[in-house]
Amino acid sequence: MYLAVNIVGVLIFLLIGFIFSKNKKQINWRGVITMVVLNLVLAWFLTSFSVGRAIVEGAAAGFNQLMEVSYEGIKFAFPSMVEVKQMDWFFQVLMPILMIVPLFDILTYIGVLPWVVKWIGKGLSKITGQPKFESFFAVEMMFLGNTEALAVSSLQLKQINAKRNLTLAMMSMSCVTASIIGSYTKMMPGQYILTAVPLNVINALIVTAMLNPVKVTPEEDTIAKMQSSQEIAEEEVEGGKAAEEPKPGKEPFFSFLGDSILGAGKLILIITANVVAFVALAALINKLLGLVNPWLSLEHLLGIVMYPFAWLMGLNPTNAFQFAQHMGTKLVTNEFVVMGQVTNHVKSYAPHYQAVLTAFLTSFANFSTLGMIIGCFKGIVNKEKNTLISKNVAYLLLSGILVSLLTAAMMGLFVW
Repeated sequence: MYLAVNIVGVLIFLLIGFIFSKNKKQINWRGVITMVVLNLVLAWFLTSFSVGRAIVEGAAAGFNQLMEVSYEGIKFAFPSMVEVKQMDWFFQVLMPILMIVPLFDILTYIGVLPWVVKWIGKGLSKITGQPKFESFFAVEMMFLGNTEALAVSSLQLKQINAKRNLTLAMMSMSCVTASIIGSYTKMMPGQYILTAVPLNVINALIVTAMLNPVKVTPEEDTIAKMQSSQEIAEEEVEGGKAAEEPKPGKEPFFSFLGDSILGAGKLILIITANVVAFVALAALINKLLGLVNPWLSLEHLLGIVMYPFAWLMGLNPTNAFQFAQHMGTKLVTNEFVVMGQVTNHVKSYAPHYQAVLTAFLTSFANFSTLGMIIGCFKGIVNKEKNTLISKNVAYLLLSGILVSLLTAAMMGLFVW
């Protein structure tokens, strides 16, 4: 019975994408159906076959090894915080970012990561029938993060039309940054985290192909190169009064590395500030609601709203209500808040519940991400494009939620 409900859930989530489509007649059904089948096969392979499980478990082990190496640096500065029975969340989950972000930036600096992203994106485009850049961006944001991927793709964003910019903004809600996957795997089952990541990439393409279908001519279907911040600055100089000045060379490696480490430090502070503030604000809201009725809380209210979607994951009524509360909390705060709440007992959950909960949490789809994306586009594109994105905030949020729901429901089909 629960498997049948889960199957119906996948179909209903796809139906929602169709119902809210901006142009139903322009949906490329061949591409959508191909991508749905591809994602189901991928979820089946990664969860049901020993080879698939070995791949994701090996990847999870690799990320955990990176985390262990990063603890050596943390231990040098804060030995009393690492050599303990139970590390604080800040040191266990966030401080490793100081090593992992620069590692990915180094791969970008030497050209390895851009090359990998470019060719995976082109291959994905041929399989799915989606425009090259949208496919490229789906992979790019998985490695770099939403704002980072938008920043290094600024040349392309300026060239393409407003509707395609809206598509990219919607896709950005489903981002997962590879540099913090290691942090996720310390809190949730790593095999489900790493299965959810590629499913998110394709589901972002599926959802945006339905919600905001845009026809792209062969002349428009091109990919501009990924840019570093240095190259972006050079282009701005070329277009201004100082165009005749010689272009500066590539930024020195250690200067680049220093900027990357500082950026990682800022990222840690941003995540920490958001988590602390959102947890405190949620507690304040619960206090105020409790004055009206002791039963009332933010989790209970959001649980009621999200319950039908949680039930469609193939969960029993009790687990569905609990899951709905986690879904609502994640959307209002962020995934780290919920992961922190369940990390100590998630392994005691049934496998299906572990899988769908982990998959739903593996994305940046929440209210605070909306502000980040809108702010990022405002700094890159013109007023016309930015206005269209700002007018479609509801579509951005809907896109992020639908991708998370589809990823969780597709993975859940094969884990019981």
